[in-house]
Amino acid sequence: MKGNGQRGVAACLFALWLASLAGCKPGSLGPSKQFAQIDAVHAGRVAGVVHLGGTAPKPIEIDMASDPVCAVSSETSGTSMTSDYVVNNGGLANVLIYVQSGLGDKSYAIPRDPVVIDQRGCRFEPHVAAAMVGQAVHFTNSDSTMHNVHLSPTAEGNDAFDISQSAHADPVTRYFESPEMMIPLRCNVHPWMQSYLSIVPNPFFTVTSLDGHYTISGLPPGTYTLTAVHEKLGSKSVTIHVAADQTVQQPFFYSAQ
Repeated sequence: MKGNGQRGVAACLFALWLASLAGCKPGSLGPSKQFAQIDAVHAGRVAGVVHLGGTAPKPIEIDMASDPVCAVSSETSGTSMTSDYVVNNGGLANVLIYVQSGLGDKSYAIPRDPVVIDQRGCRFEPHVAAAMVGQAVHFTNSDSTMHNVHLSPTAEGNDAFDISQSAHADPVTRYFESPEMMIPLRCNVHPWMQSYLSIVPNPFFTVTSLDGHYTISGLPPGTYTLTAVHEKLGSKSVTIHVAADQTVQQPFFYSAQ
């Protein structure tokens, strides 16, 4: 019996070791899953610009005087402004672009690198972040003051949490099990700190740059629903047809009025 017990402990330790190699949580061992491969050389791409017509609301200056650390940070880095409408040369920043449908039953490996949402300069950086279902999300605090991370998802499998992070604290890591777009993230200590996290069911997503540009690479040939989501202006979807070695130019148009 003693030998059987020792063998059982050894088997458990071995299983845990395998799980660590696979990047899985303990207890998640099972039949290996076959993932579709992304052809980085000959696959298709979609690229474009998200345009904003009309006159966008003017950014509002953020008053950080309630926290001396934040006030000093604001003084040294320049005036802090709201980020819900960031427009440069007619291009709209902070828009999530993702493939909503068209991949069929293909499954893709979860990226090993975590998505990092930092609290820096008493702001969440980036303002809009996205991760794949099951991908690690690190919440960090680079500031010399206490912050709070309050995330409020609603999809089943995505747990809400409300934690405090002291200055320069170790990262807090969370995983999310269900697709959900534009989950609000805020700091209860500093009410001006607001951002958004999206959880996407596949690796084909990005967030527009400061001038509204985006590119999604590695798409296998096919027909897809491509969706854009903005925190204030909502979502827009189009159908695209992608061939091997082809770059599809697909703009999106929003109106501020």
